[in-house]
Amino acid sequence: MMKASVSQVVFPRLALFRNEFYRGRRFVVRGNVGIRNLERTFGDIESLRFFSTNPNATLVLFSETNFRGRFGVFRGNTNIADLDDIIRGEEPESIISSNRRLTLAQIRAIRDTGTLPNGFRTI
Repeated sequence: MMKASVSQVVFPRLALFRNEFYRGRRFVVRGNVGIRNLERTFGDIESLRFFSTNPNATLVLFSETNFRGRFGVFRGNTNIADLDDIIRGEEPESIISSNRRLTLAQIRAIRDTGTLPNGFRTI
């Protein structure tokens, strides 16, 4: 008798790489998540790949930890080969990965309060 197996894929999927052009050690984070301090959690990250089946999925990169500072917003699948200077001359220090569309008003509210919407986990 064959055993049944269940495979659950959770989107979005965010792959973070230690080196530019998707090389080096890779870390994968799945689901709606906020990473408050990218360097403290994963070390120096130089590139990333963001994948979702939802074209409105949102990736937000912040110039400061705890979702503060300037930010860049990306919708749908996104590959960034070199994170240097990606946010008006700065590297990301915190990230939000969402399988749903986050509006600019919601992103500004997160920046102002440091609080993620319901359904998100924090790393």
